[in-house]
Amino acid sequence: MSLKSIAFRITHWETWHYLAKYIPIGPVWFWYCIRARSLWFFTPSNPTLTFGGFEGESKKEMFMQLPLDSYPKTMYVTPAMSFEEVEQLVVSAKLQYPLAAKPDIGMMGLMFRKINNIGELRLYHQTMPVEYLVQDFAPYPIEVSVFYYRFPYEKKGTVTGFLRKDYLKVLGDGRSTLWELILNYPRVRFRLEEMKSKHKDKLESVIPENEIYYLSYALNLSRGGKLVSLSHEKDEKLLKVFDDLSNYTGRFYYGRYDIKCASIEDLKEGKNFVILEFNGCGAEPHHIYGNGNNIFQAYRIVLKHWNILYKISRYNHKHGFPQWKMVKGWKFLGDAKKHFKMLKKLDAATELS
Repeated sequence: MSLKSIAFRITHWETWHYLAKYIPIGPVWFWYCIRARSLWFFTPSNPTLTFGGFEGESKKEMFMQLPLDSYPKTMYVTPAMSFEEVEQLVVSAKLQYPLAAKPDIGMMGLMFRKINNIGELRLYHQTMPVEYLVQDFAPYPIEVSVFYYRFPYEKKGTVTGFLRKDYLKVLGDGRSTLWELILNYPRVRFRLEEMKSKHKDKLESVIPENEIYYLSYALNLSRGGKLVSLSHEKDEKLLKVFDDLSNYTGRFYYGRYDIKCASIEDLKEGKNFVILEFNGCGAEPHHIYGNGNNIFQAYRIVLKHWNILYKISRYNHKHGFPQWKMVKGWKFLGDAKKHFKMLKKLDAATELS
Protein backbone atom coordinates (compact mmCIF):
# COMPACT_ATOMS: atom_id res chain seq x y z
CA MET A 1 0.00 0.00 0.00
CA SER A 2 1.39 3.41 -0.93
CA LEU A 3 2.10 6.18 1.58
CA LYS A 4 -0.74 8.16 0.03
CA SER A 5 -3.19 5.31 0.68
CA ILE A 6 -1.92 4.86 4.23
CA ALA A 7 -2.34 8.57 4.93
CA PHE A 8 -5.87 8.46 3.48
CA ARG A 9 -6.87 5.60 5.76
CA ILE A 10 -5.43 7.27 8.85
CA THR A 11 -7.31 10.51 8.20
CA HIS A 12 -10.60 8.85 7.17
CA TRP A 13 -11.92 6.97 10.19
CA GLU A 14 -14.74 5.46 8.10
CA THR A 15 -12.16 3.18 6.44
CA TRP A 16 -10.73 1.83 9.69
CA HIS A 17 -11.17 -1.81 10.66
CA TYR A 18 -14.29 -2.46 12.70
CA LEU A 19 -12.29 -3.24 15.84
CA ALA A 20 -10.16 -0.11 15.52
CA LYS A 21 -13.33 1.98 15.45
CA TYR A 22 -15.12 0.28 18.32
CA ILE A 23 -12.44 -0.77 20.85
CA PRO A 24 -12.28 2.73 22.41
CA ILE A 25 -15.98 2.57 23.38
CA GLY A 26 -16.02 -1.19 24.04
CA PRO A 27 -16.01 -0.74 27.85
CA VAL A 28 -19.46 0.87 27.64
CA TRP A 29 -20.84 -2.25 25.92
CA PHE A 30 -19.34 -4.49 28.60
CA TRP A 31 -20.78 -2.25 31.31
CA TYR A 32 -24.23 -3.07 29.92
CA CYS A 33 -23.29 -6.78 30.01
CA ILE A 34 -22.31 -6.43 33.66
CA ARG A 35 -25.50 -4.57 34.55
CA ALA A 36 -27.60 -7.25 32.84
CA ARG A 37 -25.40 -10.10 34.18
CA SER A 38 -25.17 -11.48 30.66
CA LEU A 39 -22.92 -11.14 27.62
CA TRP A 40 -26.08 -11.62 25.58
CA PHE A 41 -28.16 -8.86 27.21
CA PHE A 42 -29.37 -7.82 23.73
CA THR A 43 -31.04 -11.10 22.73
CA PRO A 44 -34.55 -10.10 23.94
CA SER A 45 -34.43 -6.84 21.95
CA ASN A 46 -36.23 -8.36 18.95
CA PRO A 47 -37.79 -11.47 20.53
CA THR A 48 -38.85 -13.16 17.29
CA LEU A 49 -35.43 -12.87 15.64
CA THR A 50 -32.77 -15.43 16.48
CA PHE A 51 -30.13 -13.88 18.76
CA GLY A 52 -32.14 -10.66 18.59
CA GLY A 53 -30.88 -10.18 15.06
CA PHE A 54 -27.38 -9.45 16.36
CA GLU A 55 -25.68 -11.85 13.96
CA GLY A 56 -26.45 -15.09 12.15
CA GLU A 57 -30.22 -14.62 11.82
CA SER A 58 -32.11 -16.08 8.87
CA LYS A 59 -33.61 -13.88 6.18
CA LYS A 60 -36.45 -16.38 5.83
CA GLU A 61 -37.23 -15.87 9.52
CA MET A 62 -37.31 -12.12 8.98
CA PHE A 63 -39.47 -12.16 5.83
CA MET A 64 -42.06 -14.40 7.51
CA GLN A 65 -42.77 -11.56 9.94
CA LEU A 66 -43.39 -8.87 7.32
CA PRO A 67 -46.45 -8.11 5.18
CA LEU A 68 -46.38 -10.26 2.03
CA ASP A 69 -46.42 -7.30 -0.30
CA SER A 70 -43.57 -5.51 1.47
CA TYR A 71 -40.67 -7.63 0.16
CA PRO A 72 -39.68 -9.13 -3.19
CA LYS A 73 -41.16 -12.42 -4.40
CA THR A 74 -38.78 -14.97 -2.88
CA MET A 75 -37.96 -18.66 -3.11
CA TYR A 76 -35.63 -20.64 -0.85
CA VAL A 77 -33.08 -23.10 -2.18
CA THR A 78 -31.01 -25.76 -0.44
CA PRO A 79 -27.74 -27.20 -1.79
CA ALA A 80 -29.33 -30.65 -1.82
CA MET A 81 -31.76 -29.61 -4.57
CA SER A 82 -30.93 -30.55 -8.12
CA PHE A 83 -30.66 -27.63 -10.50
CA GLU A 84 -33.73 -28.96 -12.33
CA GLU A 85 -35.69 -28.50 -9.08
CA VAL A 86 -34.35 -24.97 -8.72
CA GLU A 87 -35.28 -24.17 -12.30
CA GLN A 88 -38.79 -25.48 -11.70
CA LEU A 89 -39.11 -23.31 -8.58
CA VAL A 90 -38.20 -20.25 -10.63
CA VAL A 91 -40.85 -21.11 -13.22
CA SER A 92 -43.52 -21.94 -10.61
CA ALA A 93 -42.88 -18.71 -8.72
CA LYS A 94 -43.03 -16.78 -12.02
CA LEU A 95 -39.73 -15.08 -11.28
CA GLN A 96 -38.21 -13.12 -14.14
CA TYR A 97 -34.54 -12.45 -14.86
CA PRO A 98 -32.59 -10.60 -13.67
CA LEU A 99 -32.83 -12.15 -10.22
CA ALA A 100 -31.10 -11.45 -6.92
CA ALA A 101 -29.41 -14.34 -5.11
CA LYS A 102 -27.92 -14.28 -1.61
CA PRO A 103 -27.33 -16.61 1.34
CA ASP A 104 -30.24 -17.07 3.72
CA ILE A 105 -27.79 -16.32 6.53
CA GLY A 106 -25.41 -13.63 5.34
CA MET A 107 -23.85 -10.27 6.05
CA MET A 108 -22.03 -7.37 4.36
CA GLY A 109 -23.28 -8.39 0.92
CA LEU A 110 -21.20 -11.59 0.90
CA MET A 111 -22.25 -13.77 -2.05
CA PHE A 112 -24.98 -11.34 -3.08
CA ARG A 113 -25.19 -11.62 -6.86
CA LYS A 114 -27.31 -10.26 -9.67
CA ILE A 115 -28.34 -13.27 -11.76
CA ASN A 116 -28.96 -12.32 -15.39
CA ASN A 117 -29.79 -15.70 -16.93
CA ILE A 118 -30.24 -19.38 -16.30
CA GLY A 119 -26.53 -20.10 -16.84
CA GLU A 120 -25.54 -17.71 -14.05
CA LEU A 121 -28.17 -19.25 -11.77
CA ARG A 122 -26.77 -22.72 -12.48
CA LEU A 123 -23.26 -21.54 -11.62
CA TYR A 124 -24.48 -19.89 -8.43
CA HIS A 125 -26.28 -23.06 -7.37
CA GLN A 126 -23.22 -25.19 -8.08
CA THR A 127 -21.09 -22.78 -6.05
CA MET A 128 -23.26 -22.29 -2.95
CA PRO A 129 -22.80 -24.90 -0.21
CA VAL A 130 -25.51 -23.42 2.04
CA GLU A 131 -29.18 -22.48 1.81
CA TYR A 132 -29.81 -19.37 -0.22
CA LEU A 133 -32.70 -17.37 -1.54
CA VAL A 134 -33.58 -16.14 -5.01
CA GLN A 135 -35.75 -13.06 -5.46
CA ASP A 136 -37.12 -10.73 -8.06
CA PHE A 137 -34.44 -8.12 -8.59
CA ALA A 138 -36.09 -5.07 -7.07
CA PRO A 139 -36.91 -2.76 -10.00
CA TYR A 140 -36.77 0.47 -8.05
CA PRO A 141 -33.83 2.81 -8.65
CA ILE A 142 -33.19 4.07 -5.12
CA GLU A 143 -31.92 2.08 -2.14
CA VAL A 144 -32.21 3.58 1.31
CA SER A 145 -31.34 2.62 4.85
CA VAL A 146 -33.68 3.54 7.73
CA PHE A 147 -32.67 3.06 11.36
CA TYR A 148 -35.69 2.70 13.61
CA TYR A 149 -36.43 1.89 17.23
CA ARG A 150 -39.58 1.63 19.32
CA PHE A 151 -39.94 0.96 23.00
CA PRO A 152 -42.18 -2.12 23.59
CA TYR A 153 -44.65 -0.15 25.70
CA GLU A 154 -45.21 2.45 22.97
CA LYS A 155 -46.91 2.35 19.57
CA LYS A 156 -44.86 5.16 18.11
CA GLY A 157 -41.13 4.87 17.55
CA THR A 158 -38.30 7.01 16.23
CA VAL A 159 -36.39 7.12 12.94
CA THR A 160 -32.85 8.04 13.93
CA GLY A 161 -31.15 7.58 10.57
CA PHE A 162 -32.14 7.92 6.92
CA LEU A 163 -29.59 7.38 4.13
CA ARG A 164 -29.38 6.73 0.42
CA LYS A 165 -26.96 4.07 -0.84
CA ASP A 166 -25.06 4.59 -4.08
CA TYR A 167 -23.50 1.78 -6.11
CA LEU A 168 -19.80 1.19 -6.55
CA LYS A 169 -19.44 1.97 -10.24
CA VAL A 170 -17.23 3.60 -12.87
CA LEU A 171 -18.12 5.69 -15.91
CA GLY A 172 -16.57 4.80 -19.26
CA ASP A 173 -14.77 7.40 -21.36
CA GLY A 174 -14.38 5.40 -24.57
CA ARG A 175 -10.58 5.25 -24.17
CA SER A 176 -9.70 3.68 -20.82
CA THR A 177 -9.83 -0.01 -20.01
CA LEU A 178 -11.88 -1.16 -17.04
CA TRP A 179 -8.69 -1.71 -15.05
CA GLU A 180 -7.49 1.83 -15.79
CA LEU A 181 -10.84 3.21 -14.65
CA ILE A 182 -10.61 1.15 -11.46
CA LEU A 183 -7.07 2.34 -10.72
CA ASN A 184 -8.21 5.96 -11.07
CA TYR A 185 -11.19 5.53 -8.75
CA PRO A 186 -10.38 6.39 -5.09
CA ARG A 187 -13.27 4.38 -3.64
CA VAL A 188 -11.75 1.08 -4.77
CA ARG A 189 -8.14 1.78 -3.83
CA PHE A 190 -8.43 -0.70 -0.93
CA ARG A 191 -10.15 -3.49 -2.84
CA LEU A 192 -8.04 -3.92 -5.97
CA GLU A 193 -7.51 -7.67 -5.46
CA GLU A 194 -11.26 -8.14 -5.12
CA MET A 195 -11.82 -6.19 -8.34
CA LYS A 196 -9.19 -8.28 -10.15
CA SER A 197 -10.88 -11.48 -9.11
CA LYS A 198 -14.48 -10.48 -9.84
CA HIS A 199 -13.87 -8.72 -13.17
CA LYS A 200 -10.80 -10.52 -14.50
CA ASP A 201 -12.41 -11.34 -17.85
CA LYS A 202 -13.23 -7.68 -18.52
CA LEU A 203 -10.27 -5.81 -17.07
CA GLU A 204 -8.73 -5.09 -20.49
CA SER A 205 -12.04 -4.11 -22.10
CA VAL A 206 -12.54 -0.46 -23.03
CA ILE A 207 -15.75 0.84 -21.48
CA PRO A 208 -17.73 2.96 -23.98
CA GLU A 209 -18.11 6.65 -23.30
CA ASN A 210 -20.81 7.50 -20.73
CA GLU A 211 -21.55 3.81 -20.08
CA ILE A 212 -21.89 2.95 -16.39
CA TYR A 213 -20.10 -0.23 -15.33
CA TYR A 214 -21.17 -1.60 -11.94
CA LEU A 215 -18.27 -2.99 -9.94
CA SER A 216 -20.63 -4.42 -7.33
CA TYR A 217 -24.38 -4.76 -6.92
CA ALA A 218 -24.02 -4.99 -3.14
CA LEU A 219 -24.70 -1.62 -1.56
CA ASN A 220 -23.22 -2.31 1.86
CA LEU A 221 -20.63 0.18 3.04
CA SER A 222 -18.20 -2.70 3.52
CA ARG A 223 -18.67 -3.68 -0.14
CA GLY A 224 -17.96 -0.21 -1.49
CA GLY A 225 -21.42 1.33 -1.32
CA LYS A 226 -21.51 5.08 -0.71
CA LEU A 227 -23.82 6.45 1.98
CA VAL A 228 -25.50 9.82 1.45
CA SER A 229 -27.45 11.50 4.24
CA LEU A 230 -31.20 12.04 3.83
CA SER A 231 -31.69 13.37 7.36
CA HIS A 232 -33.48 16.42 5.97
CA GLU A 233 -36.20 14.07 4.63
CA LYS A 234 -37.18 12.63 8.03
CA ASP A 235 -40.75 13.55 8.96
CA GLU A 236 -43.97 12.17 10.46
CA LYS A 237 -45.04 10.52 7.19
CA LEU A 238 -41.81 8.53 7.01
CA LEU A 239 -42.11 7.56 10.67
CA LYS A 240 -45.67 6.28 10.20
CA VAL A 241 -44.52 3.84 7.50
CA PHE A 242 -42.05 2.25 9.91
CA ASP A 243 -44.36 2.40 12.90
CA ASP A 244 -46.85 0.38 10.83
CA LEU A 245 -44.18 -2.15 9.84
CA SER A 246 -42.89 -2.45 13.38
CA ASN A 247 -46.37 -2.97 14.76
CA TYR A 248 -47.30 -5.53 12.09
CA THR A 249 -45.86 -8.33 14.22
CA GLY A 250 -45.43 -6.21 17.33
CA ARG A 251 -41.94 -7.60 17.80
CA PHE A 252 -39.53 -5.49 15.69
CA TYR A 253 -38.20 -2.96 18.17
CA TYR A 254 -34.67 -2.04 17.14
CA GLY A 255 -32.76 -2.23 13.89
CA ARG A 256 -32.20 -1.04 10.36
CA TYR A 257 -34.44 -1.50 7.33
CA ASP A 258 -32.75 -1.71 3.92
CA ILE A 259 -35.26 -0.77 1.24
CA LYS A 260 -35.57 -0.10 -2.48
CA CYS A 261 -38.10 2.48 -3.58
CA ALA A 262 -39.29 4.38 -6.62
CA SER A 263 -38.80 7.71 -4.86
CA ILE A 264 -38.49 9.15 -1.38
CA GLU A 265 -41.97 10.65 -1.80
CA ASP A 266 -43.48 7.25 -2.64
CA LEU A 267 -41.78 5.65 0.36
CA LYS A 268 -43.32 8.24 2.63
CA GLU A 269 -46.71 7.42 1.12
CA GLY A 270 -46.13 3.73 1.85
CA LYS A 271 -46.14 2.68 -1.81
CA ASN A 272 -43.72 1.48 -4.51
CA PHE A 273 -41.09 0.08 -2.18
CA VAL A 274 -39.76 -3.33 -1.14
CA ILE A 275 -37.89 -4.34 2.00
CA LEU A 276 -34.62 -6.11 1.24
CA GLU A 277 -33.72 -6.82 4.86
CA PHE A 278 -34.43 -5.95 8.44
CA ASN A 279 -31.15 -6.01 10.37
CA GLY A 280 -31.79 -6.42 14.09
CA CYS A 281 -29.84 -5.42 17.17
CA GLY A 282 -26.47 -6.02 15.49
CA ALA A 283 -27.19 -3.33 12.90
CA GLU A 284 -24.78 -0.43 12.84
CA PRO A 285 -26.44 3.00 12.81
CA HIS A 286 -25.19 3.85 9.34
CA HIS A 287 -26.01 7.51 9.74
CA ILE A 288 -22.71 7.92 11.57
CA TYR A 289 -21.41 7.91 7.99
CA GLY A 290 -22.39 10.23 5.16
CA ASN A 291 -23.05 13.19 7.46
CA GLY A 292 -19.54 14.59 7.76
CA ASN A 293 -19.23 13.37 11.37
CA ASN A 294 -15.86 13.14 13.04
CA ILE A 295 -15.07 10.04 15.08
CA PHE A 296 -16.24 11.64 18.35
CA GLN A 297 -19.59 12.65 16.90
CA ALA A 298 -19.97 9.11 15.57
CA TYR A 299 -19.23 7.69 19.02
CA ARG A 300 -21.92 9.90 20.54
CA ILE A 301 -24.50 8.49 18.10
CA VAL A 302 -23.44 4.87 18.66
CA LEU A 303 -23.47 5.20 22.46
CA LYS A 304 -26.97 6.69 22.36
CA HIS A 305 -28.17 3.70 20.32
CA TRP A 306 -26.51 1.22 22.67
CA ASN A 307 -28.33 2.82 25.59
CA ILE A 308 -31.64 2.47 23.76
CA LEU A 309 -30.85 -1.16 22.90
CA TYR A 310 -30.09 -1.88 26.56
CA LYS A 311 -33.36 -0.33 27.74
CA ILE A 312 -35.47 -2.22 25.18
CA SER A 313 -33.71 -5.49 25.98
CA ARG A 314 -34.10 -5.11 29.73
CA TYR A 315 -37.79 -4.27 29.39
CA ASN A 316 -38.45 -7.32 27.24
CA HIS A 317 -36.39 -9.51 29.58
CA LYS A 318 -38.56 -8.43 32.50
CA HIS A 319 -41.72 -9.15 30.48
CA GLY A 320 -41.22 -12.76 29.47
CA PHE A 321 -38.40 -12.83 26.91
CA PRO A 322 -35.28 -14.34 28.50
CA GLN A 323 -31.67 -13.59 27.65
CA TRP A 324 -29.79 -16.43 26.00
CA LYS A 325 -27.73 -18.71 28.22
CA MET A 326 -23.95 -18.30 28.10
CA VAL A 327 -23.10 -21.62 26.39
CA LYS A 328 -25.91 -21.35 23.84
CA GLY A 329 -24.76 -17.86 22.86
CA TRP A 330 -21.08 -18.80 22.53
CA LYS A 331 -21.91 -21.79 20.34
CA PHE A 332 -24.26 -19.81 18.11
CA LEU A 333 -21.78 -16.97 17.68
CA GLY A 334 -18.94 -19.40 16.95
CA ASP A 335 -20.97 -21.22 14.31
CA ALA A 336 -21.94 -17.89 12.73
CA LYS A 337 -18.29 -16.76 12.57
CA LYS A 338 -17.31 -19.98 10.79
CA HIS A 339 -20.20 -19.56 8.36
CA PHE A 340 -19.26 -15.98 7.48
CA LYS A 341 -15.58 -16.87 7.14
CA MET A 342 -16.57 -19.50 4.58
CA LEU A 343 -18.79 -17.01 2.71
CA LYS A 344 -16.03 -14.39 2.65
CA LYS A 345 -13.56 -16.84 1.12
CA LEU A 346 -16.15 -18.03 -1.40
CA ASP A 347 -17.13 -14.48 -2.30
CA ALA A 348 -13.55 -13.49 -3.05
CA ALA A 349 -13.09 -16.49 -5.34
CA THR A 350 -16.37 -16.18 -7.27
CA GLU A 351 -16.40 -14.18 -10.50
CA LEU A 352 -20.10 -13.39 -10.77
CA SER A 353 -20.61 -9.77 -9.75
